[in-house]
This record gives sequence, structure tokens and C-alpha cells, in this order.
Amino acid sequence: MSPSAPAPAPPPPVRVLLVEDDDLMRRSFTVALERYGYQMKAAADGLTGLELFREESFDLLILDVMLPGLDGIGLCRRVRETSLVPVLMMSARGDGLDVVAGLEAGADDYVVKPVDTYVLVARIRSLLRRATYAPVPQPGPAAGDGPSPSGAELLVFGDLTIDTGGLEVSVSGRPVALTPTELKLLLEFAAHPGIVLERHTLLRDVWDYGWDGDSRVVDLCVQRLRGKLGRDRIETVRGFGYKLRR
Repeated sequence: MSPSAPAPAPPPPVRVLLVEDDDLMRRSFTVALERYGYQMKAAADGLTGLELFREESFDLLILDVMLPGLDGIGLCRRVRETSLVPVLMMSARGDGLDVVAGLEAGADDYVVKPVDTYVLVARIRSLLRRATYAPVPQPGPAAGDGPSPSGAELLVFGDLTIDTGGLEVSVSGRPVALTPTELKLLLEFAAHPGIVLERHTLLRDVWDYGWDGDSRVVDLCVQRLRGKLGRDRIETVRGFGYKLRR
């Protein structure tokens, strides 16, 4: 009887950095997420959180907006200077200014406290799926497309080039660094060039919302994309949504 093949090694645990100044909330979130298998590290203020981020490697950050020393928005900006790690912001008030400022700083999504653990876990899983996103090859390449070095399709829209295999983006030959959410949003537009995509459709297909979410996450992510790709690449169709110009 031939020996059985060794079982594959389990994947490493997902490492999450939580920065939350409320002691009770920090402990309860840490315990709850550890029960779901996440490897947690927590900090009570923004400067400590930034130090931990610089010293260790994390797969996802959860940042409260209101933090002593360095607030969550400032911390997110500092993180984005060097990293595209997924960032989930938490706001106690759900204040519109907090939400907009957090998303403009580079956060991928946000939740309003108090938040149920299953909602928090659902948002975390959605962010992690975007971070490991691999697009399904689209049949029928458009004019100007061709094979990429990675063997997938090379999509070309004017000066914008997208390597769907290597998940690399460039404008006029210059590489552009995109967060996982920005990249998935761009790939969604690139799969439907010239077609208007409504906000609720993008919330469902990019953010994995199974319900109507806050369309500001779409608007702010499009704004960030425009800042990186050029103002005219993604067109607003008032009252409907957005489309990628061919």
C-alpha cells in the first residue's frame, strides 16, 4: 500500500492591526476576531499604531477615526505613503465629514460603531478578497489590446494600459500604484468600456455589498482613481453612474 501524500500546509493566519482607543471596545473586537481565526495586534493610539505598522507586516488595518495623538485619518495617510494594505475605518458618529475624510485619505471602506461582529467580519472578508483579486479573462479583446508578458490580456485605453494578469497599471508608460479596491474598481470599468455602471452595481460587484451601501465609497474611490489616472479617463453620467472612456 503506497504511502498517502502529505496534507498541504494550512495557509498562514491573516494578520490584522486594530487601532482603537476605547479599552473595552479594543478588547472585545480583538477577542471576537481571534475567534474567527484572525491573528490580532492592537494599539490604543495612532502613534503606537504607526510604530507597529512600520515594525511588523499586516494583511489588513482597522483604524478608529478618533484617536489620541495621531487620529485615524492622519494614520491612514501615513500608511498610504508606503503601503497599499487594505484599510477599514471605524467611525463612532457615522459623521459625513469623517467618512469623506477617511476615504479621501485612502481607506477602502468604513463601518459605523457600534457594529455587529458578523458585519465587521463580512467587511474584512470583502477587503481581503479584493486584496487577492484575480480577474476572469474576458473574451474578445478590444482594438489595441494584446498579450501581456504575464500571458493575460493587455488592455489599452489611450495612454492607460492595464495588464490583467500581472495586475499592473500604467499611464503613458509610468507605473501607477493602486490600492486593491481602486484596482478592482478599475478592472470593473475596463471589463465594460464605454458602458455606464450604476453606483449600486459597483457597490455590489466591487465592494461585495449584498445591500444598498453608502454610495460615497464609490464616489470617493472614483475621485482617487481620477487623481492617479487623469481627470478625464472616468466620465460621470449624471443621475446614473460612471463609465470608462475608450
